[in-house]
Amino acid sequence: MFKLLRFIRPYTAAIIAVFVLTLFQSISQLYLPTLMSDIVDTGIVKGDTRYIVRIGGIMLIVAGIGAICTIWGSYLSSKSAVGFGKILRGKVFSRVESFSLNEFDRIGTASLITRTTNDITQVQQVLIMMLRMMISAPMMCIGGIVMAVSKDAALSVIFVVVISALAAVIFIIARKGVPLFRAMQMKLDKLNLVLREGLTGIRVIRAFNRTDYEKKRLYEANQDLTDTAIRVNKLMAALMPVMMLLMNFTTIAIIWFGGIRIDNGYMQVGDMMAFIQYAMQIMFSLIMVSMMFVVVPRAQASAVRINEVLDMVSEIVDPDQTKNGSEKKGFVEFKNVTFSYPGAEQPAICNISFSTGPGEITAIIGGTGSGKSTMINLIPRFYDVDSGAVLVDGVDVREMPQESLREKIGFVPQNVVLFTGTVADNIRYGKQDATDEEVSHAADIAQATEFILQMKQGFNSVIAQGGTNISGGQKQRISIARALVRKPEIYLFDDCFSALDFKTDARLRAALKRETMNGTVIIVAQRVSTVMGADRIIVLDEGRIAGIGKHRELINTCKVYREIVSSQLSEEEIA
Repeated sequence: MFKLLRFIRPYTAAIIAVFVLTLFQSISQLYLPTLMSDIVDTGIVKGDTRYIVRIGGIMLIVAGIGAICTIWGSYLSSKSAVGFGKILRGKVFSRVESFSLNEFDRIGTASLITRTTNDITQVQQVLIMMLRMMISAPMMCIGGIVMAVSKDAALSVIFVVVISALAAVIFIIARKGVPLFRAMQMKLDKLNLVLREGLTGIRVIRAFNRTDYEKKRLYEANQDLTDTAIRVNKLMAALMPVMMLLMNFTTIAIIWFGGIRIDNGYMQVGDMMAFIQYAMQIMFSLIMVSMMFVVVPRAQASAVRINEVLDMVSEIVDPDQTKNGSEKKGFVEFKNVTFSYPGAEQPAICNISFSTGPGEITAIIGGTGSGKSTMINLIPRFYDVDSGAVLVDGVDVREMPQESLREKIGFVPQNVVLFTGTVADNIRYGKQDATDEEVSHAADIAQATEFILQMKQGFNSVIAQGGTNISGGQKQRISIARALVRKPEIYLFDDCFSALDFKTDARLRAALKRETMNGTVIIVAQRVSTVMGADRIIVLDEGRIAGIGKHRELINTCKVYREIVSSQLSEEEIA
């Protein structure tokens, strides 16, 4: 957890101020019992009312100073801890954004959400307590012992027994609690995963009448977390009664032995009253420490999970030195590329070689799982190849900065992702400074203008989270417009025409051909009608190239392509 404290450096001055304020607060609280002792031993015993009033006034001033220091210190500690949480969330999010898709798969989206929200909140709350309790508690404990010894050293032997017993109790409870807190965070991940799947997949769940099954899944995950939380809370709940029991026995012991010492003339009544107050301060400071032992283990488990994210070394990093590409822009080449997903028994694609350039349309077709989307994902460097090389403008993509590489690309993913905001905002996601005319033109090419204008507020209509208020085909067309508006050198369309009817598909491809005349276009598709007009068709079969050529050539030379065509087109259409 201390490793994360480097992010609190911007609040160093505030933390120093908290230290100073806590010191003055502790001094004021330690001074009050001595003043009370003087009132009893001098003012009350001698009947000196003026002395009582004068010392009482000093007590009010000391108490007021302590209250001001407490309030100001609480404000600064809270401000520092919340600022630390803000910085840490930003660092974690930035780190996650730099991950390759392999790192995402390794940790899991649900766990990343929990780590960025709940785990950081746990650490933030503990930091607030540390800045208040972990500073004041030692001061109060040590100061209380010193003041108690100054009142009666012999009676202070009671603290040796009490503190030893208390330390043993705290150690036992903390030792059992740490593994349970770690388990709680893992089970919170599981609950978050089940809940997220239940919410995002609500349509599928209802369509297959699996509501009861999902309720059972959530109940089991929730119950598992609850059972662990109950075990932890039972364990921690035992701490406070033990503390109170020890406190009460300490008070009884002080009164018992203190009374004996007063009878023998070794101690005054006011000193015993002050001694009891110091004993209470010492005990309360130990209670504060014990409370820290309750929350620190969970925060420590959270800190470990946060550090796992921050310390994870991304597989995909920018090179130290970058190479300049050729003057010709938009050239893509695969040289003997082989790629395997982590843990896979065989490569997703194997020994792939082809090249394409501006003004050319390259289509990739093949059966499910043949590696079509994998090839597309290697171009923007979402993954790095195992062997071979992917070149853009003559430069290996591993030797280019990721930002400059992706600036060249307009990417339309297979699974469309839209963001909350207006239609125009989603299209401008491809180019932030796009004008209204550019947005409208991109929508025209994507065949989206007609349905956008039919919406209540046109381009200012709000898209719901995940685009749930529009159809699949409409989402695909907005996603296509988003890629078109940036006018990239390379267009990547990953099976993004699947939800379009044949008429819209044909109009869109014709418009795209005119719009992308100066760019390199690579299309992944399942439909033969989508790819048959391409300048080059690459046929994949189980991760390998089964054939490359134009439509007519492949019908005559490629068995795999001929089978795909015959499954989709009639004999008349093929002819």
